[in-house]
Amino acid sequence: MKKTALVLGGGGFIGGHLGKRLKDEGFYVRIVDIKTGHEFWDHTMICDEYLEGDLRDPRVVEKAMQHPEEAQAFDEVYQLAADMGGAGYIFTGANDANVMHNSAMINLNVAFEANRQGVKRVFYSSSACMYPEHNQIDPSNPNCEESSAYPANPDSEYGWEKLFSERLFLAFNRNYGLDVRVARFHNIFGPMGTWTGGKEKAPAAMCRKAAETPNGGELEVWGTGQQTRSFLYIDECVEAVLRFMRQDDFKGPVNIGSEEMVTINELAQIAIDFSEKNIAIKNIDGEDFQEKYGFSCPVGVMGRKSDNKLYHQQMGWSVSQPLKVGMKYTFEWINEQVKARQPKQ
Repeated sequence: MKKTALVLGGGGFIGGHLGKRLKDEGFYVRIVDIKTGHEFWDHTMICDEYLEGDLRDPRVVEKAMQHPEEAQAFDEVYQLAADMGGAGYIFTGANDANVMHNSAMINLNVAFEANRQGVKRVFYSSSACMYPEHNQIDPSNPNCEESSAYPANPDSEYGWEKLFSERLFLAFNRNYGLDVRVARFHNIFGPMGTWTGGKEKAPAAMCRKAAETPNGGELEVWGTGQQTRSFLYIDECVEAVLRFMRQDDFKGPVNIGSEEMVTINELAQIAIDFSEKNIAIKNIDGEDFQEKYGFSCPVGVMGRKSDNKLYHQQMGWSVSQPLKVGMKYTFEWINEQVKARQPKQ
């Protein structure tokens, strides 16, 4: 049988793109997700087999990892499943218990069952949110080098759970020999992902707002807009994941992201420029935000940028695509989604 890959959380944004790439490479791909299907891909494009199931249930994980051929084990398992979303979901505090419980349960089940069934290699997707808050106060000079993770002080419960699960998978490697790869994603974006509803990330939110805002209107940006981030386009993320997964020596943790840093206001302006409309940026914070939304403005840390020295050293490959290229593709796709939802004239 051809090589096999299991993508847990493959009904999501990154998982869908990864599943498609693996299927295009000739893998037999099984996707497992709590969703009934991918929101934007037809499942035949991203996998050979799509299973709907709740990975918090150990019985579902046991079934998910059973190879299509008896007495065999999956060649590659990608653990992307998590309870997560954008700033409005992660940083308000209203979802902390669910974020920690749901994701931890999934990872406990996956690590245990992957080891029990002898899968050949497991990729775990951690997050830049696990980096210490005190190293990300200066928006012009954040420190997200891998070695800066300790003393630990993530800025959210989401980050704490990610840090715990990194240690979980690496402990299974030390104690049981489970072959793992651990990477920390930095703000992955692109088409075919959540763009509305509260769980979307900043690039998708800015593209949606620019597409929806009429010419002469205002685009709202949470906070001062001077907080900084780096964003990585999905195609480069998938390439980086596969290069990392398929080398034999380095287990991580390692950053997967871009080193091109922008302010959130600059990100908004990129989306506005692609809209070709005259739109002003309106920052909202403090009491005005509290009055409008009923909770404090969730902006996260003031500065965050991927440090890619270790990835380049270990893999000999670097991200090459400028942010604006990926934003152009993303805006065009989201703009079409917005148009499709508008009432027919």
